[in-house]
Order: sequence, then C-alpha cells, then structure tokens
Amino acid sequence: MNQLHTLDYIVFFVYFISVSTYGYYIYHKKKSSTASSRDFFLAEGSLTWWAIGASIIASNISAEHFIGMSGSGFALGLAISSYEWMAAAVLIIVAIFVIPVYLKNKIFTMPQFLSMRYNDTVSTIMAVFWLLVYVFVNLTSIIYLGALAISSISPVSFEWSVICLVIFSLVVTLGGMKVIGYTDVVQVVVLILGGLVTTYLALTLLSAEYGYGKNIFKGLSILRKEAPEHFHMIFDKSNPYYMELPGLSVLFGGMLVNNLAYWGCNQYIVQRALGADLKTARKGILFAAFLKLLVPVIAVLPGIVMYVLHNKGLFQQEMADAGGVLKPDHAYPTLMNLLPQGLKGIAFAALTAAVVASLAGKANSISTIFSLDIYKKYFNKEASEKKMVSVGRWAVLIAMVIAGLVAPALKSLDQAYQFIQEYVGFVSPGVLAIFLLGLFWKRATASAALGGAVLTIPLSTVLKFLPVWTNGGFSEIAFLNRMVITFVAITVLMIVMSLAKPKKEGVHVIEVDNAMFKITTGFAVGSIIISGILIALYTVFW
Repeated sequence: MNQLHTLDYIVFFVYFISVSTYGYYIYHKKKSSTASSRDFFLAEGSLTWWAIGASIIASNISAEHFIGMSGSGFALGLAISSYEWMAAAVLIIVAIFVIPVYLKNKIFTMPQFLSMRYNDTVSTIMAVFWLLVYVFVNLTSIIYLGALAISSISPVSFEWSVICLVIFSLVVTLGGMKVIGYTDVVQVVVLILGGLVTTYLALTLLSAEYGYGKNIFKGLSILRKEAPEHFHMIFDKSNPYYMELPGLSVLFGGMLVNNLAYWGCNQYIVQRALGADLKTARKGILFAAFLKLLVPVIAVLPGIVMYVLHNKGLFQQEMADAGGVLKPDHAYPTLMNLLPQGLKGIAFAALTAAVVASLAGKANSISTIFSLDIYKKYFNKEASEKKMVSVGRWAVLIAMVIAGLVAPALKSLDQAYQFIQEYVGFVSPGVLAIFLLGLFWKRATASAALGGAVLTIPLSTVLKFLPVWTNGGFSEIAFLNRMVITFVAITVLMIVMSLAKPKKEGVHVIEVDNAMFKITTGFAVGSIIISGILIALYTVFW
C-alpha cells in the first residue's frame, strides 16, 4: 500500500517546484541592497499580517500533529484538542500583553531579552540550552517523525526521506526569514488542504461502511453515536487517560503554563512577529489563533474515525506493529494509504509541507540565536552585517546536518512524541516564571532568574518520581499538574530571592507602559469571536 502513482508524483512535484520557485522569487524581489542581519533573521518590516500568521502556524504544525495527534485522537478522543484550542486563547493573551513589550524594547531574540532584563550569564545559559534543545530535540524529532511518516506512505526509504527533508528545508531556510515567511503561506494552504482531504476521506469512508454512502455529515453523526466517550474535553479521575489530561488542568493549569511558555517565550514562534510593527504583529497572531481552531479537524478527527472503524473490525493488521500490538500512531498513515491517486499526492505534499516549514522555522531561530547571542557577543563583536548573515547560513547548514545524522537514533524510542513533549516540559515552567517576572515585575533580580533556571529541571525530575497516594495506592503526579507545581515553586523562589537581595535602582529595566496594551476595535472583535467559539466548543463537548 505504501506506494505513490504517477499522478501523485506529478502533484507532489508541482508543489515542490511551486514552493522553490516562489521562494526564489521572494528572495530576489525583496532582497535588500545591503546584507542586513535584521533583514535576514527577522525580515524586518517585510512580512504582512497574513504571512506572519501563516508562518507561526507552519512553524508549529509538523509530523507530530498529523501522526502523533491523530494517534492521540484514536486513543484519547477529542480531548487532545485542548493543546490546539487553548493555544488559540493563549495567542490572544500573547498578542495583547507580551508582543508589545518585545517590540517596544526592540527585542530580536529571547536571550537578548534575558540579557537586557537580567544579565549576560542568564542569557548565555539559556541561549546554549535553547540551541541544544532546538538541534537535538526539535530538529531531530521533526526529521525523524517526518521521515518515518513519509517512508510509511511512499516507496522512499527512511534514510532517503531524512536526506530529502534536510535538503528541501535548506533550500527554504538559507533565503532568510522573508523567504520562510512567504513560502509558509503556500505551505499552510497545502497542509490545510491536504489535511481536509484526508479528513473528508475518513468521514466518507465511515459513512459508506455504515451504509449511508459518501456523506460526511452522516459520518460525523456516526462518530458521536459509536464513540461517545471520545467526545469529552474534560476527563474525570475514572478515565484511564486522566494522567495525560488531568481534568480542569487543561483549562487553567499545566496546559496554560505549557502554552504560555511555548507561544510567548519561544524564539521560533515569537520571531515571526518581532520584525513587524505592533498592529501588523497583532493581526498576524490573531490570524494564527483562527487557524489553530482548524487543527483538530485535520489532525484529531481522522484518528477518532480510525478508532470506530478499528472497533468494527477493520484495519486490524495495519493498526498493529510486527508483534501484533496496537499502535494508535498508525492511524493517519493507514488513512493516507487509502487515498485515491492524485489525492494521495496532495496529502503527501501536505505532510511534507508541514515538516519542511517547521524545520525551516526552527533552523532560522537556531541561526538567529547563535549569530546574535553567541557569535557576535563572544567571538567577533565587530562582525559586519554581511559576516553575520554568512555565519547565520553556516549555522543553519551545520544544525541541519547534525540533526539529520542524529535523527535515525530516535528509532530506539517507543513513543518519541510523548517523550519529547515531557522532556521539553521539564523546563517550560521555569522559563515562563523567568519571563513573566522579568516582563511585569521590576524587582525581579538576575540572581533570582539564575536560581530559577538552575533549579527547574531538578525540581521537575523530583516531582516525576515522587509517588503520591491516590485512590488507595501510590502513583506519579500527572504531567500537566507537575508543570503547575514547578511553575508556582520557581515563581515563589524567585520572588523570595528578589526581595531578600533587591537589585540596584536603574539597572536592567524593561520599558513597559499601559498604552502598550490598548487594542484596536478589529482585534477586540476577532478575539471575542475566537473566545465565543472556544466557549461553545467546551460547552458542547464538556
């Protein structure tokens, strides 16, 4: 089944040539007369609101959404959508309260903010950490999961999939943020179109299996009837997956901590908006929030469909590994292999678009942090603009090659996506505490930030292995609940340390005033619409 036909290849190559040609056109059309590092890293003043919004989503969505989230839809149901729908709400918060501070203070990188607000020690420690995580966790995992998915639905081997993804991503990334931002618009259109095609196939397949023909609305009603337990957003303690999504923590607890850290303190997300004016940046982020509402439709619903079909006796072999053990992550590749000629090419292009766009975004952020926060600060303080762009390109190339070489090693992991999510979650609470206090509390000190940075991972590790007594037995603390505890503990620690040893007046002050947080009528209307949709979704599927 894992083969592409002539029409699929034609569709895919049309996509590949279109993206490459458009990227080349953007690179030359918007090329500056001087090689500006800000232009290369941030596309300063060049990205429109729709390019910013599309680029944010393209950087975020990757193989883990199509493969991992669909698999979670198979196992957990619609509840996994909280990662996407709550992100939409958090994006609004970030647009109102966080982005204005970055833009007002001319922040280009997250380590630069830490250096300006605290000191170079905190900044460098976090810069090195981010570089290591971006290369060895983010880039590596995206290449691994992308190559795994591509090799499962096409005749291309895993190794060649890795090589092709690295090369294609380099073509996009080396043109700088302008090329990434505008090609991401094409990538998002392709990945949403391809995702909707697969969802349509899944629902019509379900409808036909139950004797109603190819009727997607019948397919939706069958889902609610045959898998009612898969349409609850909030789990109680009796649910077998409560530890993964512990009740109201998906609304007010760990999910909020996770999303605020990801969307507000993450270089490869925030970077898209740092080169724009405030009005454009906010419109772009709001557009990204609207797109976020769509993700469960293309990533979660197909997994629930496969759950119902599997329970009916279909795809027993396809959904199992070589040992006969059920693998929820096989849900999406199995569906893609059922697509007819041409449509499979679209879905294949969508998956590739998601992976390449995400790789390009992260690689550009790696080059930005390395060039501005490591190379220029410690190796060549007098580096010219041209030299900075050159160093940035070399950083992209080296990072991609390293990640491509390391990616095959992840084959030894049974659940790569879940492992990576939890690993990154060990530091997210501390990062969020450091940033929030740095942004909105003038008395926070550098020593307090350093203490928070150093203690976050040890505290998260202790909580992971700390047994708690529940329901007559010992168990570990739910992952999202651990994030809340760590965030509160690090915040309290930083407050105590800051009050115990106040910083000197007039040093490391970030400029903040209330006028920054005023929003336009259009932004307010858009935010209300998104909030209303979210309230309706959680009310209907509570």
